[in-house]
Amino acid sequence: MAVQVDPGDSVATLLDDARAGDRIEVGGQAVTLTADIGRGHKVALVPVAAGEAVVKYGFPIGVARQPIAIGEHVHSHNVATGLGGTLDYRYEPVATAPWITARDPATFGGYVRGDGRVGTRNEIWVLPTVGCVARTAERIAVRSAEAVAGQVDGVHAFAHPHGCSQLGNDLGGTRSILASLACHPNAGGVLIIGLGCEENQLAALMAEIPAWRHGAIRTLVAQTSVDEVAEGCALVAELAERAATPRTTVALDKLVLGVKCGGSDGLSGLTANPLVGRIADRIASAGGRVVATEIPEMFGAERTLMNRAADADVFDAIVGVVNGFKQYFIDHGEPISENPSPGNVEGGITTLEEKSLGAVQKAGRSPVADVIGYGRRVTQDGLTILEAPGNDAVSSTALAAAGATAILFTTGRGTPMGFPVPTVKIASNSDLAARKPGWIDFDAGAVLVDGFDRTTDALLARICAVASGEETAAERNGEREIAIWKRGVTL
Repeated sequence: MAVQVDPGDSVATLLDDARAGDRIEVGGQAVTLTADIGRGHKVALVPVAAGEAVVKYGFPIGVARQPIAIGEHVHSHNVATGLGGTLDYRYEPVATAPWITARDPATFGGYVRGDGRVGTRNEIWVLPTVGCVARTAERIAVRSAEAVAGQVDGVHAFAHPHGCSQLGNDLGGTRSILASLACHPNAGGVLIIGLGCEENQLAALMAEIPAWRHGAIRTLVAQTSVDEVAEGCALVAELAERAATPRTTVALDKLVLGVKCGGSDGLSGLTANPLVGRIADRIASAGGRVVATEIPEMFGAERTLMNRAADADVFDAIVGVVNGFKQYFIDHGEPISENPSPGNVEGGITTLEEKSLGAVQKAGRSPVADVIGYGRRVTQDGLTILEAPGNDAVSSTALAAAGATAILFTTGRGTPMGFPVPTVKIASNSDLAARKPGWIDFDAGAVLVDGFDRTTDALLARICAVASGEETAAERNGEREIAIWKRGVTL
């Protein structure tokens, strides 16, 4: 069985492994395969001349390196990227048609904060200013967890190697991420521990944190403490007592979702990503917030987002962040099309254009309301674009720092990683979901059997359960970490 996404596509994607000589039916057309083709890979439905665009999702995904006949395997051996450098764009707004029919009445049980935001967890976070005290932060979290059990949902330290030997904007990025994490509604309290002599000084970090949040934060300088672990544990106990609070039933307008993909395959753009896009539209239509990132994985599909910009200023901001990222690659002497990864290619993704056209579907069809820089926090309802690279750990950390209280993470290959907020792993295919139940929370392969409407309802129910306290696979496995985008020189 194979799927042709758009009637104008020159290729179809196989849903199962097939052999040379097999005949498949696609849109009323019978096609005989001329080679073995794996699940998630593409077969030509029409002849494609050398130099002609190969089309999937209704858009070019690359250029034929050589003539391609009907029934041939279409992949990196006969298709090349068409991407180049920065581009000039023109704002051509389109009417949006989100995948929704009505405002969703679903609710979840969250922790209502004094500023009106709602957390999906009530935890104490321990943030080191610098890598030198990362293990100290972890010891404080481990030793404190049992002592405050029952008062909060947990105590977690987020180690990183940065905070010293950094300069300028590079140091500023580290500081902004930590300041934004310190403001997160999933953290009922935050202990920030510094060494004392690092570039990322506690005073400068605290200056980036709004004054209204300072009451939920305690600080500790290890070099001036007689016993920094004991002192840290005492501060965590103080924060936990202050943070103890029950869950309250709230509507979806209080949910902030980050959307992310990692280890994608050829089915990601057919099942998991459009499924998440439908969830994104439900949240946005309910008055909630959705944050999408991975800017390099928009290359080749960026116009589909640009033309959904709420106004010309938002359009200009999208152009700026896309061309800025392209220039970032160019300045470092790297091609902008180096993505997809080897695992993506093995799973059937041929070019960055193809990967991007599948990836942007996680953002649904709602208007783009805002664009924010790396380390900044979301302020607008609806869909926000966040500046961050495609790297799973870096971009997921940036989503959490932006205020996402849960992350929907689609994958065709699988990954055990988890991040500061509940991370719902969504498999693009049922085989992965069956093989790795310890990693995967939801099987988007069900779309191929049950359809999008029923599967969207099931996923939303699962999200609401997680937002109400049900553990994700990553949480059960103790998989929680952060990664900070390192862009400058190291002293």
